[in-house]
Amino acid sequence: MNQNKLFRLTQIRLALYYAIVMGLILSISAFGFYRAVFHAHVVALDSEIESVAGTLHDSIELKLQSPGKLEPLVHQLFPNIDNCGIQATNCIQKRTDKSPSPLGDATRTGIQKTGLALSHSQRHLLGIVTKTSYYIRFFDTSGKLIANAGHYPKGLPDVFNQKTWQFLKDSKGKDYHQITVVLHTQNYQNWGYMQVGRSLEEFNHYLDSVKLILVLGLPIAMGMVAGASWWLSGLAMQPIYQSYRQIQQFTADAAHELRTPLAATSATVESALLMSQINTDETRDILQTIQRQNQRLTTLVVDLLMLARLDKQAQKLQCEICCLNDIISDLIEEFAAMATTAGVKLTSSILEPQSLNITGNSDQLYRLFSNLIVNAIQYTPKGGEVTVFLDANDYNAVIKVQDTGIGIPKHELTRIFDRFYRVSSDRSRISGGSGLGLAIVQAITHAHQGKLNVQSELGKGSTFTVQLPKEK
Repeated sequence: MNQNKLFRLTQIRLALYYAIVMGLILSISAFGFYRAVFHAHVVALDSEIESVAGTLHDSIELKLQSPGKLEPLVHQLFPNIDNCGIQATNCIQKRTDKSPSPLGDATRTGIQKTGLALSHSQRHLLGIVTKTSYYIRFFDTSGKLIANAGHYPKGLPDVFNQKTWQFLKDSKGKDYHQITVVLHTQNYQNWGYMQVGRSLEEFNHYLDSVKLILVLGLPIAMGMVAGASWWLSGLAMQPIYQSYRQIQQFTADAAHELRTPLAATSATVESALLMSQINTDETRDILQTIQRQNQRLTTLVVDLLMLARLDKQAQKLQCEICCLNDIISDLIEEFAAMATTAGVKLTSSILEPQSLNITGNSDQLYRLFSNLIVNAIQYTPKGGEVTVFLDANDYNAVIKVQDTGIGIPKHELTRIFDRFYRVSSDRSRISGGSGLGLAIVQAITHAHQGKLNVQSELGKGSTFTVQLPKEK
């Protein structure tokens, strides 16, 4: 229960860390996205205003003759121009109608009289500056406002500022963006200044929409991130939890295996101590029992140490050239007596007559194949056969240990290489196995960059196949 609580708290912390990190990333990304959108629109807006101001500048400047004096062309371009207190000889009377209107008959007559016809670009420009978003202001060289045109906002500061780009607010708090350009006369005298401004209402409305989407979308995204973080933390914890469970199971199994011979030894010693007199035969039996249990302990400890060494991937094997023909022949000879005692026929079939060499650790290879042969003998009933095949393909040496034993159920084939796992507990107890033999076989095979697989049919026998890279 304490372990489960610890894992749950760890998962919560991991989920929280994921959510915090992803929240920061999303927040920074949202801010960066907003700034990118803002910058892109400001650049586009500046380009638009600058284009309009440049076209106006080029259309007007060539016709200006006297500093601070508006020529008829200006009145033709801006029918709704508003003159701001200059002398009547220099400008027309203020229009009472401030709304944009097309050119009237008088204006058209004036254009015809002066021989000034509006070009297509000028008519296009007129369409732009008469939109509700633009205004134009003219200042003389002293900074005095001469006239304005377009949709000039009320309450806009009339104090001249020579800065090229400015952000302004009118009396209603609406934002405007304007550019200031210098005008010259035909003889290159300073005429004054022209300011072209644009309302930012549409621009701000768009940015407000982006802000609203980000403000509403960020909590939703954070909720999704929180759910995903919990799921991801669970996935991240699964291997750790499984590893912990495996360690728990391994510790329990190892303790159980160690306790069995220790308990038998302790019981034997206690029985001996309770005897008033012990003759020579009894003493020998007691010592033999203790020796068997001690041997069982020693074997188990050696197996555990070997698995621990094989688990250390950083530890390199002490390799040498090993002849598999010799190893298989030696093992067949070594276990012949064991097979005879068990009533099992043990043979070899070496299909590769020439010496088949691999690079590996000879002691571990002996242990690998001996474990397979011993397992095959132990799980094969009397009258059965165990055959060891040695063959090769283009890249690997192939060793097969085939028996006609009891076989392995299909649902247990995936677990037979687990440590301390037994297919038949009763049979293993009788044979004295610890359940580490096949785990060692698999570990040694992997340490030699080999492959291991098993085929089995219940009641008909099993075939273990080991493939090891041949010597290059």
